[in-house]
Amino acid sequence: MENEKEDVALKQDIEFCTLGMFIIDEIHYLPPTPSVYDIVGGAGCYSALGARLFSPPPISRTVSWIVDKGSDFPSSIDTQIQSWQTSCLIREDISRPTTRGWNGYDEHQHRAFKYTTPKLRLDQNSLTPELLFSKSFHLICSPTRCIDLVTSILRRRKAANPRAEKPIFIWEPVPDLCTPDELLNCTNALPYIDVCSPNHQELAGFMGDSDQGVDPRTGEVSTAFVEGACEQLLGSMPLQSYTLVVRCGAKGCYIAKMGGRSRRTSVVKRKRPANHARGGLTLDMDMESLFAGLVSSDGTIDFERDRPAIDPGIDKWVPAYFKPERKDRVIDPTGGGNGFLGGLAIALARGKEPVEAAAWGSVAASFCIEQVGVPTLSTDAEGREKWNGESVSARLQEFMGRIERPDVVESASGEIGKMSLA
Repeated sequence: MENEKEDVALKQDIEFCTLGMFIIDEIHYLPPTPSVYDIVGGAGCYSALGARLFSPPPISRTVSWIVDKGSDFPSSIDTQIQSWQTSCLIREDISRPTTRGWNGYDEHQHRAFKYTTPKLRLDQNSLTPELLFSKSFHLICSPTRCIDLVTSILRRRKAANPRAEKPIFIWEPVPDLCTPDELLNCTNALPYIDVCSPNHQELAGFMGDSDQGVDPRTGEVSTAFVEGACEQLLGSMPLQSYTLVVRCGAKGCYIAKMGGRSRRTSVVKRKRPANHARGGLTLDMDMESLFAGLVSSDGTIDFERDRPAIDPGIDKWVPAYFKPERKDRVIDPTGGGNGFLGGLAIALARGKEPVEAAAWGSVAASFCIEQVGVPTLSTDAEGREKWNGESVSARLQEFMGRIERPDVVESASGEIGKMSLA
């Protein structure tokens, strides 16, 4: 790079880092809606935004991403990026143009995309020492590249600090390689990551579903297909280490995870007793005290103390933020899925469970799709952040109240339909 500008917090841990690219978009809609140009975009931008929504200053610096700034980079976008106060690594190279993309939508809101300038892909070598030790990583790539990125990042971390904890890896499969030929590679990638999150069409691509995950009778996402496909994936790689989070447009998202015995969180090493004769028993031992801890309340002896808890797993639909009657709030779905994963990742990095993390993701997506481009940041009279004039925490609190109601959140084959997600 000709010039690098690193705006990374040195006194705070990085909680989120994306290896998605920054792209300047042009978006073309069906007539009479006019096309728009020089729109901030790319998976890296929107996923960072999804995490940033839940991170007002000073913790905004815990959100990191990388922007490759070319010779044609608009100054207005530079100002916009700086206003978010994130740990953004800006790499400037005036010898090349900024990565740009063309987006087109049809009457079903299906997006077509192509690069109009050469792309500059990010990898583990793009990470500075600060970004390398992020608590979570968002990866958007093929299955084989996912494995390579995870192993390379872990190798670099171990070389720098052998005691570093393993980060959380959120993998978003790249759409072009969600094909039946890649299904085996997909299952091979699952043990390396913590969350695999395709949308319903990408999941259908892996499974070879000709209906693209849609019920041909209704034209809506087929919940039966999504659940069945997740069951197949979980069965092909039956581990508790990863979670499937399938983003399903107006149906919300489906979360699936294997159950089973929970692992022990820690093992306390005790001093090994002396190897006495006669099996370790001595004449002066108090046998009553020795067995006291094994006697249950009904007088029987229980030899299985400290039984590991049984994890029931996860099989749950979480609706989207916008209800059907508020579908007019959805202006442009571009970036909604990436924003979802940024919100999900930052929640997991802060210790939230997958279902609550998915709620964070749904709220993040709702802010991303209310306008063309990214939401507008402002502050109120008391200095509190507002995005599109609303409080993120208030929207999250209201949404959590909704999804905690059993008549709203339905699992298994229940039709959601009560709310719609972008």
